[in-house]
Amino acid sequence: MRLAVLISGAGSNMVAIARACRAGQIPAEIAVVIADRPDAGGILRARELGLHVALVDRGRFRHEGRLDRVAFEAALEEPLRQHQAELLILAGFMSVLSAQFVARHAGRILNIHPSLLPLYPGLDTHARALAAGERLHGASVHFVTAELDGGPLILQSRVPVLPEDDVGSLSARVHAQEHIIYPMTISWLASRRLQWNGGSPTLDGLPLEAPVQHG
Repeated sequence: MRLAVLISGAGSNMVAIARACRAGQIPAEIAVVIADRPDAGGILRARELGLHVALVDRGRFRHEGRLDRVAFEAALEEPLRQHQAELLILAGFMSVLSAQFVARHAGRILNIHPSLLPLYPGLDTHARALAAGERLHGASVHFVTAELDGGPLILQSRVPVLPEDDVGSLSARVHAQEHIIYPMTISWLASRRLQWNGGSPTLDGLPLEAPVQHG
């Protein structure tokens, strides 16, 4: 399987995925890393790993403060076609994709979100979990649909929220789990153990009615 990994920031999940591919833990290769920001730290990290990088600068598609989403997503499609990407892996990609884009790639886009979805979709998940007094927090891998952070859940990992936690310490523990469960999920999809089935996912032929819990 040929992967396109889409990033906006440091790209730590991208690095974890690249290493898992090279170790044979994922039956796939990263065909291209696509960044939507020229200052994304993951660009340098991808190049250091010898990966192809494409920059589709979201800022170039803003006019009078508004994003020309049609033009931006058309530009995203170019490196996907050029590198014959089969799976799209969102790894800290902060651009919200349109329903039309998602429909074109239905069942082939994964995202990882730093919360135990459906709790805390959107931003600032660690701060929100701490403010709510949660005792458990974590990360979720899901198929991407038109609903933000609302696609079918696949795999989750939970971490305890400790009394002394702040956003930084909690985020670090969640990140460590992300680097385990995201490669695992990609491996399932790349090996076809995980199937989309028109929005009703199955794992090893059985309906995935609730996310698998790791650890």
